[in-house]
Amino acid sequence: MRVLHLDSGREMRGGQWQALRLHKGLCQAGHHSVLLAPADSPLLAIANQWSLPCHELKPLRLGLLTRHFDLVHAHDARSHTLGALFARTPLIVSRRVAFPIGQSIVSRWKYRVPTLFIAISEHVLRKLREGGIEQARIAVVYDGVPAPPDASAGSSILAPYSTDPEKGMELARRAAELAGVPVEFSKDLTADLPRARVFVYLTRSEGLGSGILLAMAHGVTVIASDVGGIPELIENNVNGRLVRNELNAIAAALTSAFSSPDRHLGIAARQTVLERFTEQHMVQSTLAAYSRLLGQVPSA
Repeated sequence: MRVLHLDSGREMRGGQWQALRLHKGLCQAGHHSVLLAPADSPLLAIANQWSLPCHELKPLRLGLLTRHFDLVHAHDARSHTLGALFARTPLIVSRRVAFPIGQSIVSRWKYRVPTLFIAISEHVLRKLREGGIEQARIAVVYDGVPAPPDASAGSSILAPYSTDPEKGMELARRAAELAGVPVEFSKDLTADLPRARVFVYLTRSEGLGSGILLAMAHGVTVIASDVGGIPELIENNVNGRLVRNELNAIAAALTSAFSSPDRHLGIAARQTVLERFTEQHMVQSTLAAYSRLLGQVPSA
């Protein structure tokens, strides 16, 4: 199978990591996979470091280039637009956000073009359906993360650093102050999670939450907002804790997690990832979606 990936992001966020892991998995499975990203993007830099086929994203060359592939997979909003404009083979678009679809003439055109949307959760699927996308044009493929060989044995309370006003960094800080517990704001979860015991993920809206999955893979107890696609990952008090975006509720969850270092929630969280949310699960589910589009049988 010949797949051309497009990603225009200039930061290394959850979507870029998923595009990179998918690209790597397809190459390892023997498929012809090529990634296009901006010249100065960390995504292109890491793909080069990993010796994966990749090139600079040059929009005006896409029309000719896409003819050499079976399908084009766009991984963010701008590459969705570029694919809609220039792709000459079937276009697949990953949809990660839970925002309503715009109803302008341009937006309606843009969402008519893709042959298939890959939603990262049932919650995102519902948002696509509410925006008028037919069920037959949507497949749900959950994110996949690497599982370290050993669970974390640390003691830190981490929360992701973010200046996005939709994310709850300030709410996490205030809740930690109220609970009287220390919280660290991480800019590099991969480096910091091995020394964590608790991970706090607060947001007003979320398609799924790949940062949550990474923490779960490390066996870290997750305290997360009960919004969007997050309840598809976490069953409250079974493999994590879901909270309202309310100061006292978050502070109470932090106090409990800090004072009672019972790791059973983290152990259950890690098992959840191993059973459902590994990179291999994500790659195979994506291949099944590709094959559904092309009428092929996915490779092992």
